[in-house]
Amino acid sequence: MFPKAPKVLIYSHDSFGLGHLRRCRTIAHALVDEFPDMSVLILSGSPIIGSFDFRTRVDFVRIPGVIKLRDGDYTSLSLRLDIEETLAIRASIIEHTAMVFRPDVFLVDKEPLGLRGEVRSTLEKVATIGTRCVLGLRDVMDDADLLQEEWSRKGVPAALRSLYDEIWVYGLPEIHDPLVGVGVSEAVRRKALFTGYLRRELPQAAAATFRSPFGDDPYILVSPGGGGDGVELVDWVMRAYEARQRPLFPAVIVLGPFMDSEHQAGFMDRASRLREVHVIDFTPQIEPLLDGATAIVGMGGYNIFCEILSFDKPTLLVPRVVPRREQAIRAARAEEVGLLRVLPIEQYPDVGLMTAALAELPLQAPPSVSGPPNLLGGLGVIKGRVSEFLADKQRMRRTAAVL
Repeated sequence: MFPKAPKVLIYSHDSFGLGHLRRCRTIAHALVDEFPDMSVLILSGSPIIGSFDFRTRVDFVRIPGVIKLRDGDYTSLSLRLDIEETLAIRASIIEHTAMVFRPDVFLVDKEPLGLRGEVRSTLEKVATIGTRCVLGLRDVMDDADLLQEEWSRKGVPAALRSLYDEIWVYGLPEIHDPLVGVGVSEAVRRKALFTGYLRRELPQAAAATFRSPFGDDPYILVSPGGGGDGVELVDWVMRAYEARQRPLFPAVIVLGPFMDSEHQAGFMDRASRLREVHVIDFTPQIEPLLDGATAIVGMGGYNIFCEILSFDKPTLLVPRVVPRREQAIRAARAEEVGLLRVLPIEQYPDVGLMTAALAELPLQAPPSVSGPPNLLGGLGVIKGRVSEFLADKQRMRRTAAVL
């Protein structure tokens, strides 16, 4: 009898931003590379998941999208349905998919119970079929006091005790421990495994066809991630080039798919009058641009942080501080250990400060000069742990067959 082909199900609740989707995709690709017969299925509410290429044996189920309003409530992204109806549809799709797919590992990204608790019933049901349930957390979630209040209100500490086998923290405690000060028990903390950060690779096919907009000249890459909250960063950088106070390396600015069309059009119009600035609205394969850049300017999200570590570029971060302080906390800790420099968004729009930071940026040391050991070991640790899960499950099957 042939062993059952392994399966991993990954859930990502977000409809907005790129970090969750890129993190899940990176893990999925690493797993199918490691296990030749494995299938990985991603459950996602992202409206742009279809814009990304996925490797063989990785696929996705797109659940109806939702978007967070300014008052903190949610509404349907596209459907003209009450939010409760949309959430009921999402929960039904998630649970039914999981029970048909019957994964060996169910990996939940960031939100322990899913959006408005939509994944709780799935966690309870897959545990009855021998699925290992794992929560994957960023290195930084938010200010500890705010996160403790949020998790207490949602009943997260109890869920971490009863519903999860392990908690994978995609970072190192030397940078930040997201479980400190958030009201979880020692028993929960013992479930935590710090994997290290998730290395990003340069796709060879994309590298072969990449052509820099500035030819062989060096350039700075500016990336506000999804772009929905990156207007101030892009405006600040463009003001520096428009002021022409000092000579600067050319800049490639990737606006992101979630920046509103009015701001996108405005930035493209301004760039058309600047010889040193080239603007792209969005690319699903940003790795060649990162690889070719001399230095990087970003906001401090988890995704760009992994990218600047992986491609080892001098970096300037301008982190947001609302609605979460995640980026600001990560950027401050990274600056403290010497990985990069930070320009506080509170200084916006001081053109002189941004100009000086951009002029000095290419002269900075790359992160590898100061980084702690095993900084980018996350994917290796994850693959090793999944291998142990599968070996345990195979032993249990053999024992059951003998009995």
